[in-house]
Amino acid sequence: MQTDIRQTELYREIEAFYKEVRQPGSGQITEATEIHASPDGLSAVFTGTMVDTLDGIPPTRVCRIDLRTGAVQVLTFGPNADRLPKYSPDGRLVAFLSDRHKSGDFQLYLLDPDTGAARRTPPVNGWVEHLQWSADGRRILLGVAGASADVSAVHGAIARSQTDTSSPSWMPDIATADVKQRWRSAWIYDLTSDRATPIDTPGINIWEAAWCGSEAIAAVASSGPGEGFWYRANLLIIDIGSGESRELYRPKHQLGWPAASGSGARLAFVEAVSSDRWIVAGSLRLLDTASGHVTVTDTHEIDVSYVEWRSERHLLVAGLRGPETVVGTCDTDTGEFIESWKSPALSTSGSVISVSGCGASGDCVLIGEGFVRAPEIAAVRNGSYRTLKSFDVGYAACVKSIESVQYLAWAAPDGLEIQGWLIQPHGTCPFPIVMNVHGGPVASWRPTWLARPRSAAMPLLVRHGYAIFMPNPRGSSGRGVDFARRVLGDLGGADTHDLLSGLDYLIAQGIADPKRLGVTGVSYGGYMSCWLTTQDPRFAASVPVSPATNRVSQRLLCTHTDFVDLFLADAYDTLGGRFFERSPIMYAHKATTPTLNICGALDRCTPPGEARQFHNALLENGVTSVLVSYPEEGHGIRKFPTAIDYATRMISWFEEHMPAAPRR
Repeated sequence: MQTDIRQTELYREIEAFYKEVRQPGSGQITEATEIHASPDGLSAVFTGTMVDTLDGIPPTRVCRIDLRTGAVQVLTFGPNADRLPKYSPDGRLVAFLSDRHKSGDFQLYLLDPDTGAARRTPPVNGWVEHLQWSADGRRILLGVAGASADVSAVHGAIARSQTDTSSPSWMPDIATADVKQRWRSAWIYDLTSDRATPIDTPGINIWEAAWCGSEAIAAVASSGPGEGFWYRANLLIIDIGSGESRELYRPKHQLGWPAASGSGARLAFVEAVSSDRWIVAGSLRLLDTASGHVTVTDTHEIDVSYVEWRSERHLLVAGLRGPETVVGTCDTDTGEFIESWKSPALSTSGSVISVSGCGASGDCVLIGEGFVRAPEIAAVRNGSYRTLKSFDVGYAACVKSIESVQYLAWAAPDGLEIQGWLIQPHGTCPFPIVMNVHGGPVASWRPTWLARPRSAAMPLLVRHGYAIFMPNPRGSSGRGVDFARRVLGDLGGADTHDLLSGLDYLIAQGIADPKRLGVTGVSYGGYMSCWLTTQDPRFAASVPVSPATNRVSQRLLCTHTDFVDLFLADAYDTLGGRFFERSPIMYAHKATTPTLNICGALDRCTPPGEARQFHNALLENGVTSVLVSYPEEGHGIRKFPTAIDYATRMISWFEEHMPAAPRR
């Protein structure tokens, strides 16, 4: 395989695809995330992406939309990234995060949306991950990560030191058991004094925080700073003056999205089986902060990932239920849950379902998108969805090769119903099938825009005649805690047969050609792309991305150690235990599938050595294998032109080993 493939016809085709859907240099917004409605419901601010060149991570800007007319205005101009805008309670200011002064070092900025004047607040010791205005608009709560804190897998799992260009290139990276700058903390920025002050919480690492009344915060917190500690974090209430804390709730699984009512009397949060921080979707809990009493709220089987108090009594809720994105309102006095909108064809941008309340308690604004629909800003009012502004600058034309999108269901060998998506090209069955296994394992495929760096190979594979199968095996979100829990302690067990039985179903239906079956995926999907080829000889080609292939080495080298222990329910020093039984390299002698291994050299979630081990093991057993390591990528593919190169190599691999059309 060539190192430089930029002059190939396929590379140029994929580059042209990105130019069409991203319009570099045009100044057009082509993607939107992180929307927040104004208090008066007349406008919303959001994070908009405008691509200058197909180089690096696309820059983002704070933008505003008039919710009456759909007119959009760009409010900030970088450089680098401006993101996570939030209106003040009176709507006069917008707080946002920016790293315009130093790449990767996000600090708090304040913006007057009418004049466009923006100013940086005094920097905190670390980088800001999230923010929330106080109810009176006089203070802002900041979630601050220490300068050496781990970056979550969702955001690339790259060590902060690897992105710091201020130190000489020869400077060593030091790892010790006690690194103070790895801790996460909560800070309070006071607008009157223009000062940011940390809440004194020694020995407490704060992963997420929310105002709980005017003098306290609710926090998802642990006793240590490493990513592994997050899996056993508890819910605390912390006095912002003294730093004294009180444990409110000790969960069975993982916690996310704490949100308190205006008085602080009630606290909503989500508990779920979770494989990744910032991808928490599960059961809605309500807690009385005075008594500590916790109730589980019936949300009609929705895996909740967004909560927002619209009054002291009413809670706006959004999440996933099977194929459906659902928004509703919970009356916390009566426990009644009323669905205001749902869709099996549209979802929201971001790692999880999220919206922003606007107007009446069940109304909201959101960034809607789908497999064949570019991101758009929409409003849900009185149960009706209305598009206000589409950011389609060429996507619809680029996905005309998609004939249909179907949601499927089939029975696993043990009788459990498994679901998933099938994207078909034009043409006649049977098709060559590429099975794309999602990350996690606790995540899911839902209708999302396919023009992001991780996904763009999918519509292009369809253009080249391949059908894409996107299964949601046991462990996936959107089916409740019991369904997600089925993968705990059995990673690579019954979920293996969920995937294989899905392929059996497609073959039996005459949709899939049994001689042209491929598999790919990122993270857990990368693991499965390796694992399946060592367990079943049916695959003609495999492209694992950011895989874990040796659970022992991953456990000792990765940043989120507790994840491996939790999902294997074993210890790495148990000889012959699950760490050995569920590692693809232990079965490389059984593999026959040509494999293109892809990894990021900066990945600390599934370190690059994982892909290299599997590649070497395959070669030793006479299996065709190529290893591609991207020097500037972490966990998954996020940058340009890496994304173009990545899609080119993936499509080339499938065309070489399982061609969609007869060779001439």
